[in-house]
Amino acid sequence: MKWSNLTFFSKSLIVLLIAGGVGSAVYFLSPGLRVDESKKLDKLALNDQDVNNLSSSAELPLPQIDQPGNVTGKSTVRIAGYAWNAQSGIIVANGGAKTSKGSLMEQNGVKLEIIRQDWLSELRNLQMKFVDEFDKGNSFPAEGAAAIMIMGDGVPFYISAAQQALDDKYGKGKYQLQAIGAIGLSYGEDKLIGPPSWKMNPQSMKGALVSAVIGDGDWVTAVNYAFANGLKVNPDPSTYDADAVNFLASANDDYIESAKELIKSQQEGWTIPLKEVKDGKLTGKTINKKVDGCATWTPGDKMVFDKLAGFTDVVSTREFNNQMATTLIFLRQWAENNKELIGKILRSSYTASNQMKQYDSWRKKASETTAKTFGIETPDYWYNMFKGQKGEKNGVSYNMGGSRVFNLADANQYYGISDGTNRYKAVYDQVSKYLKELNPAGFNQNVKRIVPFEEAVSVAYLKDIKDIDAGDSYTTDYSQKATNVVASGEWRINFDVSRATVRPEAADVLEQIYNLLIQAEDSKLELVGHTDNSGTQESNYALSSARAESVKNYLVKRGIPVSRFQKTDGKGQDEPIADNNTASGKAQNRRVVITILK
Repeated sequence: MKWSNLTFFSKSLIVLLIAGGVGSAVYFLSPGLRVDESKKLDKLALNDQDVNNLSSSAELPLPQIDQPGNVTGKSTVRIAGYAWNAQSGIIVANGGAKTSKGSLMEQNGVKLEIIRQDWLSELRNLQMKFVDEFDKGNSFPAEGAAAIMIMGDGVPFYISAAQQALDDKYGKGKYQLQAIGAIGLSYGEDKLIGPPSWKMNPQSMKGALVSAVIGDGDWVTAVNYAFANGLKVNPDPSTYDADAVNFLASANDDYIESAKELIKSQQEGWTIPLKEVKDGKLTGKTINKKVDGCATWTPGDKMVFDKLAGFTDVVSTREFNNQMATTLIFLRQWAENNKELIGKILRSSYTASNQMKQYDSWRKKASETTAKTFGIETPDYWYNMFKGQKGEKNGVSYNMGGSRVFNLADANQYYGISDGTNRYKAVYDQVSKYLKELNPAGFNQNVKRIVPFEEAVSVAYLKDIKDIDAGDSYTTDYSQKATNVVASGEWRINFDVSRATVRPEAADVLEQIYNLLIQAEDSKLELVGHTDNSGTQESNYALSSARAESVKNYLVKRGIPVSRFQKTDGKGQDEPIADNNTASGKAQNRRVVITILK
């Protein structure tokens, strides 16, 4: 790709990487030198209640798409976001890209413009333009976007990187970006696409190259699946590790390019030259690697399944159903000056979403406004993709689409306002751990710190909304037996010698397990303990069962319902995975296996 074709964000990132990497050319080309080593990490999250609240309220009049709303004299608020179906609630609340006659935004006195932008770097540029104008004294800047809408699991990367840029330009702490609420949820739309073997045998993903927008939500889906199944992830997109899952950074930070790169590689034999790495060291060899899969969402998934045979959705946000909420990010200083206005935007969106949950007329209108706003596909396409679609090619079945919108009860539940379980905090904290441990694209060298959840997220705007029909509480039914394995991973949890008492240093691992279970809350669980061969066979059966029960008890105390645990068992020393004649082998054999089922 030519330098002139790169985005500002991409150029800036390249410059930072070059400036920060003294001697990087020698480092990259010389065999035997250390590089970022592929890692196994703890996995992302599932939970006890499915966020999908229902409500009964009167059907409201529909907006008139092609007629401007009566918002004369109101200042325009611009919000930019991807072409993403989970945004359809706010779009239909506005009657399209601009506030229309009869829309809920018009009724609330809001003049809103929704801008489609599929490049993450350009979304950031729009928000930075807004900050620049605001800094010049413009209370309602005519340039840029007051807010962006992105995947909630991409927020730690986005806010932390953007905060570094704000601090560098305006001085530390003068301006901050802040997530102020979620308005929808991906429910299958975002996915890892690959051959069926990855789904049947996750270990077959070793050595695969996956195209993704690194650091963004779909990358998290793929990383989550790898770690949930005990696979290592190569954090360096310039190298190739045959014992890990590898990632290619999609062109232009664009999820559509993720799909196109997989198609191009499979159809045309296009390859990527990567420096081979083994055990964290460069070997001096270059591997020309085809792209084996991609992480993308609609319409990227349909593009792949239309063009290629032998591919399926390996895992998606249907399994990790709390992972990816449509999240609004505002400049905090502007938002605080316009708290009432933001409240009206949220109320309009939640009211429209509540109508979509109940009335097909509103779902059809949402699809119509979505098609017009995005400028791609037809209303029928977005209507069908919102519900999710199934397909089959050459005997391989696959799923496409799948989204939800949030009413106020959903938002309150998602952030733990109504039930005390902050699902989004579990997502944010776990992705922050991924960024710290994996260091994607030199993240830790370019960004001084990951903005903590308490600074990055405010629920004050949600708590102020009290005058609309919120919806009723929703509880998941765990009475049915689950048989479909989503993931199965082994956890190293430190216990006291020959006892089931969890040692203090295991607290971090247990917290990561809890985060995992927050993320896919409509799943069921099986826990199986294992020991080394110390002691008698019978005593090890009892010990391994007791250790599995200890993990279960911890999770129950944290709020995971007992009804989610389908089985808790112990296999003692019967199923070793390493040599019991060595200390390291014994340590590997002392483990608890957690299986997630749907």
